[in-house]
Amino acid sequence: MCASPARVLPLVVSGLWPPYRPRMRALITSKTARRALRPIVELLDQRIERQVRRVMTNTVVNTTRNAPGSTAADVTQQELQKLRGRQRPLELFFDGTGRGASRLPSAPHLDRTIAELARVTGDKDGAERNVAQAFRLLIALEALGVGRIAGGTMNIVGKLSAVPLLDPPNDEILEIGTLYGMFGAALIRMMERAGRDPRLTIVDPLAGTQLQPGATMGDDASGTPVQGAAVRTNLSLAGAAGAATRIQQGFSEDPEVRALVSDRSYGVIVVDGDHSAAGVAADLEWAERIVAPGGIVVLDDFGHPKWPGIKEAFEKHMATETRFTYLGQVAHSGYLRASA
Repeated sequence: MCASPARVLPLVVSGLWPPYRPRMRALITSKTARRALRPIVELLDQRIERQVRRVMTNTVVNTTRNAPGSTAADVTQQELQKLRGRQRPLELFFDGTGRGASRLPSAPHLDRTIAELARVTGDKDGAERNVAQAFRLLIALEALGVGRIAGGTMNIVGKLSAVPLLDPPNDEILEIGTLYGMFGAALIRMMERAGRDPRLTIVDPLAGTQLQPGATMGDDASGTPVQGAAVRTNLSLAGAAGAATRIQQGFSEDPEVRALVSDRSYGVIVVDGDHSAAGVAADLEWAERIVAPGGIVVLDDFGHPKWPGIKEAFEKHMATETRFTYLGQVAHSGYLRASA
């Protein structure tokens, strides 16, 4: 005797009737079945909603009985205040207090950075992995270090993720402009995670505050002076490679400074110093001469509306006879590769 559809259908949905189990996926995913099941699903939703409301009402009523004079609204407000109180200590890991910028990106920002990174590097799996690792590293270093890492979260994470994936030809890194040295420490760690042996050279005036021509920077959000001691402290977080970093105090346009650090060809050059068009143009001209064949040049704040001089200098430079090929942009950083 065949069971009626009215009796069989609930059993099929719950998976309790073995004769129908092998065909359950095909049944549930078909258009006809979805139309047939819609009234049942709606009925279940209504029953679940009623049950949730009943539980919530009982909870409020019971709590109100234990707190004479309280209304249901008062109890709800008290519960919300408790939740907010517990959330605030966790927010201190990610908000802008003491660093000026929040470190809690939205999901669309993360997804866009991963997509841009995959396009520039050609490595989708590596892009997602490196973004996750770089984000954790950023939070950890700012928690342990002195000062902060300059820039927005995705800008920093993008640079830390891209450089190892672009597979520079050697492990010599020149960072023009470092602030507190924390980004250099993070880049060392990301390169080491890729099995590399990074050797970092830094050029920075270390003038006590962040310097930018035509801009008043004021005191740093971290409250820490920009000086050599802070840079060394942060580099020590990267272990032996960080401790071995060469630091040349001065400006990258200074011929004496250039002479002291132009003793090698660099696989990676991070241009993050003078953001004016003239300053970036000078750094690109220098990079042409000291970057290794196949080397990577990173232009920080590329395309950022606050610093139009960076893209202006880039466009003028790319109109000349240059060794550089433009690879693309990831979260306000531009990437170039040098030919032989």
